[in-house]
Amino acid sequence: MRKDNIAVIGDKDSVLLYKAIGINAYPVTDEAEARDKLKALAMNYRVIYIVDTLAEKMTDLLARYKTRPFPAVIPVPSVNGSNGFGMQSVRNDVEKAIGTDILFGSDKKD
Repeated sequence: MRKDNIAVIGDKDSVLLYKAIGINAYPVTDEAEARDKLKALAMNYRVIYIVDTLAEKMTDLLARYKTRPFPAVIPVPSVNGSNGFGMQSVRNDVEKAIGTDILFGSDKKD
């Protein structure tokens, strides 16, 4: 996939790394700005990474994109590390798709 089909949304420090490797980076300062940016970018990008601290606040909007083939909206950790939202999202999607938790097994601790 070409890099011009990929974007990242997040705080300035978190998106700098992506910009350094040639991915279109869009720094935002708050949830409202992130929502607006995601809606605008969804028309032109196939993959959009979004910092998990913002993604966690926008589950309603992210749910809309899950039912569409594009864009794939993927939560990623910020420069401060992960808050666990991205992994929990993957876990929920896998469980929903196949009916069991193959990632963490039955000995998970919630």
